[in-house]
Amino acid sequence: MIKIEDLKKRVDELINMAGQILSKTVSGKFGSSVPSEGFNEFRSASLSFLKNVFGIEHPFYKEFDSHTIRATPYDVEEGRGILKAAKQEIDGGWMFTVKELISAEIFSDFLEMSEYLLEEGYKDPAAVISGGVLEGHLRQLCNKNNIATETIKDGKPISKKADLLNSELSTANVYNKLDLKSITSWLDLRNKAAHGKYAEYSKEQVEIMYQGVTNFISRTT
Repeated sequence: MIKIEDLKKRVDELINMAGQILSKTVSGKFGSSVPSEGFNEFRSASLSFLKNVFGIEHPFYKEFDSHTIRATPYDVEEGRGILKAAKQEIDGGWMFTVKELISAEIFSDFLEMSEYLLEEGYKDPAAVISGGVLEGHLRQLCNKNNIATETIKDGKPISKKADLLNSELSTANVYNKLDLKSITSWLDLRNKAAHGKYAEYSKEQVEIMYQGVTNFISRTT
């Protein structure tokens, strides 16, 4: 499970990498440049980090992608500035939308929230939260096992639905068919809750879902 401290450490490493590349700046007839190998490593590693943490639609990712094109000191400085802004977001705790939270360090917090809601008799939000945590974990498993979580439609990246991720993870033998069937049922319950079909499931079923999701994440983290 990704920890906030790990994110802080990684963004610091990338910022330091930019400094190391800038220290190797050379001046030529057509201007200054930096080593292309180091620049490409910095660009690729940074884009991967920003994608995994913030997503490809976030301004940090988009700006980095469009402002670090050439192996020049200017482009490296542009990229470093964006990473420093991202670092401020991470350090200050401002990076977290609900979607991003479930893909970072707080799976347990959301599951505890779901448990509390169940204890208080609120089965419907508990089902939505547990299902959201499950989907976030499926996406992490896909990333870990080199399974794409997006597809391209009309030239634009589109996130795959959780049911498809579940199928592809099972096909890749990340987990077995029994897990596949359980996850399918949990996702179906989550969808019913999210679409207001509250009479189609019981509190007991949500409790079983909560326990199942908790155990599944514990086994596959």
